[in-house]
Amino acid sequence: QVQLVESGGGLVQTGGSLRLSCAVSGRTFGTYTMGWFRQAPGKERQFVAAIRWSTGNTAAADSVKGRFSISRDNGKNTVFLQMNSLKPEDTAVYYCAAGFTITIPTMRENRKYDFWGKGTQVTVSS
Repeated sequence: QVQLVESGGGLVQTGGSLRLSCAVSGRTFGTYTMGWFRQAPGKERQFVAAIRWSTGNTAAADSVKGRFSISRDNGKNTVFLQMNSLKPEDTAVYYCAAGFTITIPTMRENRKYDFWGKGTQVTVSS
């Protein structure tokens, strides 16, 4: 089992920044991928960004490219999502996820991820 705990969400004004963290614990070995997804009220969960833990390869949704960046700290077993130039449409619950059978072409597919955190709320006021 893998446990994921997100933190760092909150209320921020348009143009502001937040950094989300996801602490990873449990049976983590081999090649796995960490992803960030978000879900706004009444909408489907959507891909935000992902990183391959061993290689550092990343992917990001077009809507956040240039504003959000994903990174990881191997020593702390933590993955981060730095969010800059936030917009009201970024308001959502942000989820961290881990997947062990994900290939680079499937990094954006939420159904490929095996474990999920409980989410952290991000609210961007206009």
